[in-house]
Amino acid sequence: MWGLASRLTSKLTTALILSTSLVVSAAIIDTAHAQSTTDTEKHDTSPGGQYEPSMDVIGDEDMQQPGTKPGDPVLSEAEFKRANKIYFERCAGCHGVLRKGATGKALTTDITKPLGFEYLRDFINYGSPGGMPNWGTSGDMEVDDISLMARYLLNDPAQPPEFGMTEVKASWKVMVPVADRPTKQMNSIDLDNLFSVTLRDSGEVALIDGGTKEIIKIIKTGYAVHISRMSASGRYVFTIGRDAKITLIDLWMEDPSPVAEIKVGSEARSVETSKMKGWEDRYAIAGAYWPPQYVIMDGATLEPLKIVSTRGMTYDTQEFHPEPRVAAIVASHYHPEFIVNVKETGHILMVNYEDIKNLKVTSIEAERFLHDGGFDASGRYFLVAANARNKVAVVDTKEGKLVALIETGPKPHPGRGANLNHPKFGPVWVTSHLGDETIALIGTDPDGHPDNAWKVVQTLEGQGGGALFVKTHPKSNHLYVDTPLNPEAEIASSIAVFKIDELGEEEPEYEVLPIGEWSGIDEGVRRVVQGEYNQAGDEVWFSVWNNAAQESAIVIVDDKTLTLKHVIKDKRLVTPTGKFNVFNTRADVY
Repeated sequence: MWGLASRLTSKLTTALILSTSLVVSAAIIDTAHAQSTTDTEKHDTSPGGQYEPSMDVIGDEDMQQPGTKPGDPVLSEAEFKRANKIYFERCAGCHGVLRKGATGKALTTDITKPLGFEYLRDFINYGSPGGMPNWGTSGDMEVDDISLMARYLLNDPAQPPEFGMTEVKASWKVMVPVADRPTKQMNSIDLDNLFSVTLRDSGEVALIDGGTKEIIKIIKTGYAVHISRMSASGRYVFTIGRDAKITLIDLWMEDPSPVAEIKVGSEARSVETSKMKGWEDRYAIAGAYWPPQYVIMDGATLEPLKIVSTRGMTYDTQEFHPEPRVAAIVASHYHPEFIVNVKETGHILMVNYEDIKNLKVTSIEAERFLHDGGFDASGRYFLVAANARNKVAVVDTKEGKLVALIETGPKPHPGRGANLNHPKFGPVWVTSHLGDETIALIGTDPDGHPDNAWKVVQTLEGQGGGALFVKTHPKSNHLYVDTPLNPEAEIASSIAVFKIDELGEEEPEYEVLPIGEWSGIDEGVRRVVQGEYNQAGDEVWFSVWNNAAQESAIVIVDDKTLTLKHVIKDKRLVTPTGKFNVFNTRADVY
């Protein structure tokens, strides 16, 4: 349920015979989108609107049903559980766990009750071009579920359980103590060219040899692993699932295996390890979506050492926010600090881990709603997308301060971004966008190219909206842009490639690689997502991502010739998405 907007179509208006009072009520939700009529056929949500972070794992939590107030619709226990699950799978990512609003509008009862059951039911059904999907007319929700959700929104929201130190420690398990682990690598795997590949719907990762292209092992992890991060030494892989479960995998063992695990909440997306010289592998940190907090742990055992809540005031309006989620976390190379991005409050936290008993945190006011980001080529400047505000924030991690806020385009989604040396503008960092076909190049060299620093120096046009990741490599002459969320199957299953040495031309052109076709798979949309280079930088791996019941694959492209090099197919490759090369991930090469 992306934000309930107030624009209704003429067909909807006629069908519902909306009164003036109902239109006025709609303004309660979003007066900025007030408009009398629009064509219902334009209600199809854009790719940018389709990509919002669901909170589907929380939907499985055992929550106490709030008491019903006089006049509220009564939900049975079974109805409440179903509605709760639907809400957290489809609505909470925008409207918040407590329905107090996030990137979408608030859906608390002081807003929903004046609108009433019929209004809510029909708006869920028809949606709005202001951002609310047409859940009913699109066929994504059944009539009974739409009615159920309208009644659910007229009741007080349920609150998931908190997850404090007692609960975190209860989930902590060390399978292999440090004293029982090897003191040197006990296998012949080329660890720097190993890939950790997310198998999203099976709750696993696949360790794949970058040289032989063989699956070394499938390891059970948390549900829908969001990222894999490598310790500074390259020995350990940290995975974090959307269910907030962290799995620590020791790559030095004869048979690489999990040695510890822990849960830091109910929903999470981010994990990182200390990288500052002298502090390598000492600590790990993970951020949760629910409860809104981050947890600092021992880097070798995952023992929880400190939990810090991120609840607090928004940077701009100075209003209290009850559930600011922790988005991307990176480790500074200049100070013993973790850089923690808090989505809803717009704060970037520089968390100093020199003395975690007396924790020092520098809070930088940036922009709402922070999401993904990465370093520039020097490793000094961190660039992060505030995607709902169409901006990229830049932080100087050496000086610990914000240096720029840059307007880039609708819903920037860089992943970690891509660094390249532009033939005209020098070093730049690149982001694609969910909301349109543009790719923004931002100058990142304030010393060598001061006139170009911290501004969009060039905007490229790619295949279309729905992009999630851009990718290049210091040894490559190519910039790859995926579009897995584009509504056109042909675009979603292919990749656009720009030649870096041609970016200085007036209108650089791109080449399209038919990755889905190259996979040999003839079913499904074959969404192609997240290119990842091998250590040598001479080949790029792409996931061909179908649903769990369909065949998926990994397609490997020769970076020099842009031709098909290899296809990895295996029935165990269930919904492969993110791929993380050990060397490139630990060395921040992107």
